[in-house]
Amino acid sequence: MCWDRAIILVDMNAFFASIEQRDKPVYRGRPIAVTNGNQGTCIITSSYEARAFGVKTGMRFREAKRLCPALIQVPAEPARYVQVSRAIMAALYDITPDIEIFSVDEAFLDVTNCQLLGTPEQFGRRAKELVLAASGLKCSVGVSGDKTTAKFAAKQQKPDGFTVIPPWLAKERLRYVPVTELCGIKSGIGGFLAKHGVVVCGDMEKVPISILAQRFGNLGRRVWYMCQGADPEPVHTKTASPKSMGHGKVMPPNTRDWQVIETFLMHMCEKLAARLRRYHFHAKFFYVGVRSRDFGWIGSVGQTVCATHDGREIFQLGEFILGQHWRGEPVWQIQVTALDPDGNGTQLDLFQQPDSKREQLNEVIDDINDRYGAFTIAPAPLLFRSSMPNVIAPAWKPDGHRETIL
Repeated sequence: MCWDRAIILVDMNAFFASIEQRDKPVYRGRPIAVTNGNQGTCIITSSYEARAFGVKTGMRFREAKRLCPALIQVPAEPARYVQVSRAIMAALYDITPDIEIFSVDEAFLDVTNCQLLGTPEQFGRRAKELVLAASGLKCSVGVSGDKTTAKFAAKQQKPDGFTVIPPWLAKERLRYVPVTELCGIKSGIGGFLAKHGVVVCGDMEKVPISILAQRFGNLGRRVWYMCQGADPEPVHTKTASPKSMGHGKVMPPNTRDWQVIETFLMHMCEKLAARLRRYHFHAKFFYVGVRSRDFGWIGSVGQTVCATHDGREIFQLGEFILGQHWRGEPVWQIQVTALDPDGNGTQLDLFQQPDSKREQLNEVIDDINDRYGAFTIAPAPLLFRSSMPNVIAPAWKPDGHRETIL
């Protein structure tokens, strides 16, 4: 029997840690935590051996070490992870062209139109075989009739899981699942639903869709269907234009030194500018902020005179914003984000003339850095930023404007 919709989610198991264990036998069977360089304090991911002790992504390594004294710190190697991710995603196209690369280690496959060649379950098992052949790594696969249920299914038997929830059983399967276990329903929406008596997915039957639609618009409507195993969201095979584009870094804990913050700020501004130029975007509005454990994000949105993709102009704006808002509080993270970047060209101010020499300089710098490696040429304060190794952004995708390594 053909399904009306057949969606597969391929989810890699502890992806970065698994690559390290695959390539370095000394790590196999041992608890490891991948961090941003040897001096990284925050865990990017950990092996299942470490997770058994309660080690989690985002945890400070020192805290994790208390939970798991045998924990081994492993510096991330983003270029290697990118290569493996590309190989996996390319292999999955052997099943269907209808693929949404959801993140560096996840992909949705729509096999609805492939069912003359096999069942959804057969395609799901084929996906596991292709991933293993392409990477030497195991993955977890969920198969269902919609994206949300497929993603939920993939989490059920990790690692190396395989779970099928036919679409006609999805609503009943989700009935007693807490709504916050579904992808995209965090504390904000979850809190709103709880106020209306929706704690598990089965409770959603009691609530009219109009209540969610009035509060959250189309997202609310989607959530109403998601909880009933009927997520209408299609598999997106094309990358939409970005609503924002940003870079952030974790700084040393309790940083108060302005020169340290300034160096991190410059690094993020230059990376963002290079990325804007790579995809022919400009932006006029930028959010710049630093994060404090006591006060949350400290910063604001500012604007440049004209839309730009020049790191120097973004940095000058960032200095101004932080100078207005930061009062010496200890901070540990920095973020620079371009809002509503425009790829259709920019309109210059009546009295603003383009700096053609600066544009040409940026082109030359980009060419050299593309050929010889990022920041081969960089502003002087960044030339010795050895304590700031690259990591993969959480939303990294092998195609389109999301392709980036922080």
